Amino acid sequence: MLVHRKKRPRYEIQAPLTSLIDIVFMLLIYFMLTTNFMVDEGIKIKLPQARAAAPQKSQEITLYVDKEGRAWLNEKEVAHDRLFKMLKEKIAGGKDQLVIVKADRSVMLNKAVKVMDIAKAAGAARLCLATEKDF
Repeated sequence: MLVHRKKRPRYEIQAPLTSLIDIVFMLLIYFMLTTNFMVDEGIKIKLPQARAAAPQKSQEITLYVDKEGRAWLNEKEVAHDRLFKMLKEKIAGGKDQLVIVKADRSVMLNKAVKVMDIAKAAGAARLCLATEKDF
């Protein structure tokens, strides 16, 4: 009588995936928290809306006009009498200089036009009034 031994199944080597999955999720959380999302920080204004608004490729000089009619240049409030001098210094070397005016939609038109007039007098070759795309 022959006795046959039962073959035992071989143990398969398995890599521990739990710690690997934990590391992948930690990396995912890290990159989600450290990613720089595009946030346009600055003066809180609500731009007027237009259906035919086109995004600007390069923004050279940006002027903000808030709802009280105050002018802001480089996120610093500037009095209207000093604005001309500061813009003239910034525009001095540039030909075909673009000045973008971002005026709050609730500002009186006269105040926004006054800032645009100061920019044109300071030597701005091109003026642009910023709008939001109307959806």
